[in-house]
Order: sequence, then C-alpha cells, then structure tokens
Amino acid sequence: METTLVRTWAEIDFDALAHNYHALRKQMGPHARFLGVVKADAYGHGSVETARTLAELGAEYLAISNVDEARELRLAGIELPILQLGLTPADQIQVILDNRVTQNVWSEEAAQAFSDAAVKAGGRMKTHIKLDTGMSRLGFQCDEAHFDASLEALTRVCALPGLDIEGVFTHFAVSDEASDASREYTLLQHDRFTAMIDRLKERGITFQICHCANSGATAGYPQFAHDMFRPGIIMYGIGDQAPALGLRPMMTLKTVIGVVKEYTEGTTISYGRTFRADRPSRVGVLPIGYADGLHRMLSNKWRVWTPYGMAPLIGRVCMDMCMIDLTDLPEVKAGDAVEVYGPHNSVNDAAKLAETISYELTCAVSKRVPRIYYKNGREISRELLLRG
Repeated sequence: METTLVRTWAEIDFDALAHNYHALRKQMGPHARFLGVVKADAYGHGSVETARTLAELGAEYLAISNVDEARELRLAGIELPILQLGLTPADQIQVILDNRVTQNVWSEEAAQAFSDAAVKAGGRMKTHIKLDTGMSRLGFQCDEAHFDASLEALTRVCALPGLDIEGVFTHFAVSDEASDASREYTLLQHDRFTAMIDRLKERGITFQICHCANSGATAGYPQFAHDMFRPGIIMYGIGDQAPALGLRPMMTLKTVIGVVKEYTEGTTISYGRTFRADRPSRVGVLPIGYADGLHRMLSNKWRVWTPYGMAPLIGRVCMDMCMIDLTDLPEVKAGDAVEVYGPHNSVNDAAKLAETISYELTCAVSKRVPRIYYKNGREISRELLLRG
C-alpha cells in the first residue's frame, strides 16, 4: 500500500462533503429529505465511506444503481434506506428483501413480476414508482399520448399485494442546462409529474415520498424539493452548477514526478509523435495514464498544478504514464507531488477539454488508484480496491 501511494492516489475530503451537505440542505429548505446518490462507487469517491459520512451528517436516504452496490453498503453496516435506481430482474427478489432495498418499478410488467416474486418469497417489496415525464428511459410514460393508459396501469400496480409502495419519482433530462428551451422542457416534465400524482390522489392513491430534484433541479429549481431531493454529482462539489452554490470538490487526484529529463529542440514526445519541442526542454514523467483514469483526450490539452505554476501535458497520454513540460518551472523536481484534478485544477475544466462531463472523469479514476479519506483535516482511512 505504501509503495502504491507514492505513485498516484486520490484524496477524498469529507469536510468538503459536510460543507456541501449543509449548503444543499439550506438550498432545498428544512422539510425535504436528503437522498445522497452513491452509485458507481460514489462517482469514484468511495461509496462505503461516503455513505457512512452522509449517515453521520443526517441524510435520510441513499441511492445506488444495482443490488450488488446495495449489498456492499449493507455488508459495511450502512443502515439508511437504499433506493435502487436501475434495472433489476425479479429473480433477485430475495437479495432485495434480505438487503432491505427500495426497488424502483418502471412498468406494469415489472411490477407484476416483482409482486409475484415477493409474495412467493413471503414478503413485500418496498417500492418507488418511476414516472417517465420526458427522459424517455425508465418509467410509466406521462406524456399526453400515454398519460391515460399509464394512469390505469398505475392504478392496477398500486393494488398489487407484493408491493409496499412508499414513493414516486421522476428524472429530469435538461434541468442542468440554462437555455429557454431547456427550462421550458423541465417545467413541462414537472407539470407531468404533478399531474399524474394529482390524478392518482383523486383515486385515493397517495405516496409518502414524492421526489424529482436531481443535481440540476437542486441547483436551479429549489421549488421542486417536494418530500425529498437527490443530489448526485453536485454533492461531490463538481459539475458546472457547483461553483455558483459555493460547493467544494471532494476529490483531489494526485501523482508524483517520477523522473525529469532534458531534451534538445526538435525532440518528439510519446506515441504518435504529436508533440515536438520547439526549444531545449525539461520534461517530467508522471506515473499516471489512462488506465488510472486520466482521459486520453486530454493529451496535449491539460495541465497539472504544481506549487510553482501549471505544467502542461505534452504528447499523448499513455496507459501508465504521461509527460509534462517543466521548462519554465525550474524549481519542480523528481519526487514532487502534483495535482491532476482538485481545488487548484478543476475537473470541470478538464471535462470540457475532453469533450465529456465531469462525472465521467471522476468515475473513471480506476480501482488501482488508492483513495485516502480525510475528515476534520486528518486522515481517517485508506482504501485500495485491487484484490489482494
């Protein structure tokens, strides 16, 4: 573990998470429950430690994307309710029941299969019903062409004996985008959501928890708090909307300068010879590459932060290494730590250069990169996800 740490590592700051948690609570008001989305290993930040910290902070719910992620949290002693957002086959009902998972139900066929399986297993499955208001992915379709048929189907679903229906929710497609068209579409989605809830209420069907506010809506539509909100990427202090709310990035991805070499003018660097030195150059080799999660699209575009200034990436990012130009930074030497992403070097900016989103870059930080967790300014634990 110690020898791995001098290569490349990610520092995860739970003081930043606490700051973000309280800021988001304030944004959404005192009455809405806080659901922390910890799927995909908490967007690369470490699901178990993040979930544990959220529980300590007072979050009421967690969300994951498959039952294996739920099992991981339960095995670690996490007791908060867990909403499973993704597709799960009904033959996994015993895992769902044993791990006290709240399973989303996205169609009448799925609801019937889950109910039958739960009854056969001698239990009832806690459920949140998913409404498709315009994401066009999972859920009962609530657009004008399908609204009435979905209303009838939902009425039947809510009478199924094997389901304990706790909540209803939807997901916004463009709540994080600022254009007039995106705002209009988000408002339309919300109108469809509330219309279906109202029509079901007329039939005597109500829900304990109604929720729709993802990261984009949490930042831009706090009036959509309802009974619960579910921040994802924004909770980790990244994404385009995080700075406006004063949120802090939790992850700092670091590596060290492994060696420094001198090259003459005209020397080409790395695969494909895409960089050619236009002067005598001082080049640092970093032990981080695309197998660690450093996107190859950042080749010749990104930079790393040093205490003496930014050092640009030069040449193509390799599987295990990349190179930086240190010609203008004579103070930087082999063995120095540098920041790839973090508070001095925003992953949001890197995502734009890579023509992707910040979610992809943090999720891509691979299992061979150790996570070091900090709370109250001191290290509390370390995690290396490689099999021993």
